[in-house]
Amino acid sequence: MNAEKTSHTVALPDAEALCVQLAELIRPQLQPETVLVGIHSGGAWVAQRLHTLLGLDREIGLIDVSFYRDDYGARGLHPRVQPSSIPFDVEGRRLILVDDVLYTGRTTRAAINELFDYGRPAMIQLAVLADRGRRQLPICADFCPWRVDLDPSSELVLSQDDNGGLQWSLDEHA
Repeated sequence: MNAEKTSHTVALPDAEALCVQLAELIRPQLQPETVLVGIHSGGAWVAQRLHTLLGLDREIGLIDVSFYRDDYGARGLHPRVQPSSIPFDVEGRRLILVDDVLYTGRTTRAAINELFDYGRPAMIQLAVLADRGRRQLPICADFCPWRVDLDPSSELVLSQDDNGGLQWSLDEHA
């Protein structure tokens, strides 16, 4: 795992290469009944990439946690809410929840709450491309190829280009 301290600039790694590293971290612990669930939108892209890299047969689940966030009242509804799709029985299943960035832990908490509305999984593990620390909840990633310390005014953004390639950018907020 890479650990980088940052000041004002940070070298952003190749997001596609991180997906390959993440798949290799997950592979040894995969069970036949394990299913991926991606969090819209960055986590959904990563879950789709992992599905291919790991050669999984089962369809992935996709969730949008907009209505499950504890800051919904303060933030309002995300302008691009996506429908959640869980095309399998969650009850008793091993799940790997996939997101692009782990930061405060609030998105992960919201995703777990939503998953429990579908049933009680046997296990939920968390896979992320980047962990930027500064948690507000006791949540940690089981699988993560890149840990980076960014200023709280910085936002690490995963985007998808016209060809489906993933890349990082850094947005600075005042």
